[in-house]
Amino acid sequence: MSQLESRPRDSDRRTRVHLSLFDRAKFLLLFGLVFLILVWAAMASDPLLSLSDAAITEFNARFWIIVLAGVEVIRQIHFFFAEKAAGYHSIWQRYFAFVDKTIHRISDWNRYRLSRAIKALLMVALLAVVLGAIYKETPVKALFLAPQALWSALPMLGQLAFAVVFIVIQFFAMFWFLSRGGIDTYFPDDIRTRFTDVWGQDHVLNRIRENLMFLESPEAIEEHGGYVPGGILLWGPPGTGKTLMAESMAGETGKPFVFVDPGAFNNMFFGVGVLKVKSLFRKLRKLALRYGGVVVFFDEADSLGNRGITTTGARATDNAIFGSQCHGGNYLSQAGANIVFQDQFVAGTAMGGGGGGGMGTLQALLTELSGLKKPRGFFNRVLRRTLGMRPKNPPKYRILVVMATNLPEALDEALLRPGRIDRMYRVGYPSKAGRIRTYEGYLEKVSHSLTQEEIEKLATITPYATGASIKDTINEALIMAIRNGRTSITWADVIKAKQLKDLGPAEDVEYIERERHAVAVHEACHGTMAYLVRHHMAIDLATIEKGSDYLGMVASIPPDDQFTRWRTEYEADILVSLASLAGERIFFDGDNSSGVSGDLESATTIASFMEGHWGMGSTVSSHASNRRNDIGAPGGGKGKDDGVRELRMALADRIEENLGGLLAKAEDILRKNREDVLALAHALEIHKTISGEDVDAVMQGGVGPLVDGRPYKDHHNREAIEKYHEAALKAHKGHLKPDIEIPRF
Repeated sequence: MSQLESRPRDSDRRTRVHLSLFDRAKFLLLFGLVFLILVWAAMASDPLLSLSDAAITEFNARFWIIVLAGVEVIRQIHFFFAEKAAGYHSIWQRYFAFVDKTIHRISDWNRYRLSRAIKALLMVALLAVVLGAIYKETPVKALFLAPQALWSALPMLGQLAFAVVFIVIQFFAMFWFLSRGGIDTYFPDDIRTRFTDVWGQDHVLNRIRENLMFLESPEAIEEHGGYVPGGILLWGPPGTGKTLMAESMAGETGKPFVFVDPGAFNNMFFGVGVLKVKSLFRKLRKLALRYGGVVVFFDEADSLGNRGITTTGARATDNAIFGSQCHGGNYLSQAGANIVFQDQFVAGTAMGGGGGGGMGTLQALLTELSGLKKPRGFFNRVLRRTLGMRPKNPPKYRILVVMATNLPEALDEALLRPGRIDRMYRVGYPSKAGRIRTYEGYLEKVSHSLTQEEIEKLATITPYATGASIKDTINEALIMAIRNGRTSITWADVIKAKQLKDLGPAEDVEYIERERHAVAVHEACHGTMAYLVRHHMAIDLATIEKGSDYLGMVASIPPDDQFTRWRTEYEADILVSLASLAGERIFFDGDNSSGVSGDLESATTIASFMEGHWGMGSTVSSHASNRRNDIGAPGGGKGKDDGVRELRMALADRIEENLGGLLAKAEDILRKNREDVLALAHALEIHKTISGEDVDAVMQGGVGPLVDGRPYKDHHNREAIEKYHEAALKAHKGHLKPDIEIPRF
């Protein structure tokens, strides 16, 4: 294998560096152009003079141009031999080395200035010769006559210049007005938010304090060869406090806070977004120099830095998921619900959409984020360069860029690289301790009678509450208290507010008796199964009040923050899902409603992942890996599609076998607990909506907040409930009204 050779350094060359074609011919072209202008001037002054006669005349009169051109030809011949012959080049280097050393004693910038000065003098001299030929004066005098000629032509030139400038001003004004708006600046005295106003995200705030320390004292890291992290990405679910956190950062540092609206860079004209980016960072640099630093916050950063992903239609299939009767996802654990809805969400997000704030806007932002070290200012960049002076390096702008998004996967990778976004923090759902602190913070602002135990319980039954949802719940509880003529919030107000936010307002409809009983039995099967087999979740509430997209539901919550999921837990989820189908067949003589469709979809989806992905089924291999690698594709003329089809059929058979076994298990459990199912259904028919504590009271014979469960353990009451169910079953088969009233205890 041949060894790669690097391009030789100039000091290692044995020949001269090759000149480009333009460098070889530029002076010859210049002398030729001057000679042609002089010939043209001679012909213009004497119309009887032919081209050849004018050329001969100028050749005799301006012989020095020919001499200069000849010298340039000799110089280029010398360069050519020096480029080709190493020996020739070494002789000149040996005898004229002192000249090169003398020249290089001058600094690079001084040599640059001298070369520019010599070139300028040469151009002035040639211009003087040309003007002398035109004005029939000496070159020096003609050079001084040129301003007079220019002055006489100013009226016409001024009109042309005014027309050009007017057109430019029109476009400039239009784009200037279009580039306004979407950017708000708050000065230190305008920001009252502090870190103490952000609750439940202490682990993120501790890391952010470190960023602010370097913003206030950059020498703490720069003296040791590091650099100040200049970009932070806050990502996580909506409402978790990302915007509030960014505002508190500006409040803590005492620096200006610049808020960039999510749609600030979306414009109908190409280039307006680029102007906005340039204008924004120009303002940031000024604020950073004046106040010693600035914090800029890009809210919903995916609207600017995305790659064409939109979330339109993400919830288009919700009704199909939940089914027409049972809200078939609320009784799932959060992990199970996420898996059920994952495919629908991805299908929705894959649709459509450009984005990125318009062409060029994202690229302009990337340039500004990583290009702040180039020289700034007209006089610094243009005037100093014109004078041959080195532009001054820009000061170190202390700009802390903070971005927030709940779709980090939509951000361009170039935006997230170190040097632009140096740190990324997940602002997730608060832990239980964080929720307790957040509830305490918002309850301190209102009058309430909640005890510490009730606040802790409230934090337990709202496992995925965010700062925004907690604030909204407390505010809704206060509205309920005021509606009832009180100014202090009670525990009942908070629970009612939570139910209203979770379920929405119930529709003002009444079921016919047989349908009410069918819905109650359906939800009672879910509730009984969840109570018996799913110990990793606690029942939050059960209802048969009709909502916007459900007839009833049983919602569950995790009692503790848990980050791992097990096969037995997913099997319990499937049993709860299949309880509706198993129960309807048991209690309605083999009949079942279409309302189990959402439950079956949930059970099938979880079983699919258990069997094909998580190693929780009868096989160990991963269906995803098999499909990706075409493993199992049979030969004999069959193609890839046939192999994939057989893999899916084999997987479907295993899923069906697993679901069939769990359905039989669910039927067995419900048959053994028939009386408990009917008791819970009776409680739902009487009270419509009950809490998880009321479900416990019915199952254990205790006393709940709304339901007294002791009568349900009485033998005579159970017989009355069974007789009512038989009457409702008879009415169901004949589409009639039950011939007896529902018993009340």
